[in-house]
Amino acid sequence: MQTTITARHCEIDDALRARALAVSDRLATFALRPLETAIVFDEDGQQRVVELRLRVARGEIFVAKGEGGDHRTALDRAEHKLRRQLDKGNGRHHRRARTPPTKPS
Repeated sequence: MQTTITARHCEIDDALRARALAVSDRLATFALRPLETAIVFDEDGQQRVVELRLRVARGEIFVAKGEGGDHRTALDRAEHKLRRQLDKGNGRHHRRARTPPTKPS
């Protein structure tokens, strides 16, 4: 899977870049056939913003945005939001075995 990291209006250090790659790899394990991830770091005044975009097969794109006092916090919040989307989205693609209703005795 290809990962693109972009910093707009800010600089990010190597440790944060490595953490972003780890987050990307972790999210890919929850996605159904992931193709690419884009991670955008930005500053909006005092607020730090991170946007995660994960594209999966068949053109579906999951997008999450996290804000915080620093980029690491914003990255964690965006990861959490995207993870919830993937959990919900995977339910659409995989049918879970339903247990038949039990008859009262």
